[in-house]
Amino acid sequence: MPAQTDIPAGVAGSITMIVLTIAVALLLTSFYRRYKRAAKSEDETTQN
Repeated sequence: MPAQTDIPAGVAGSITMIVLTIAVALLLTSFYRRYKRAAKSEDETTQN
């Protein structure tokens, strides 16, 4: 039996990759906003 080296992703794979990319982008944005808020809060407490 010959080994198949190229596996077609198809529509389902493309949709999955789009959804995963959007989810990662949303999570990174959310965590960055939370980090900036925490850093700002820490700066305010150290100045007082």
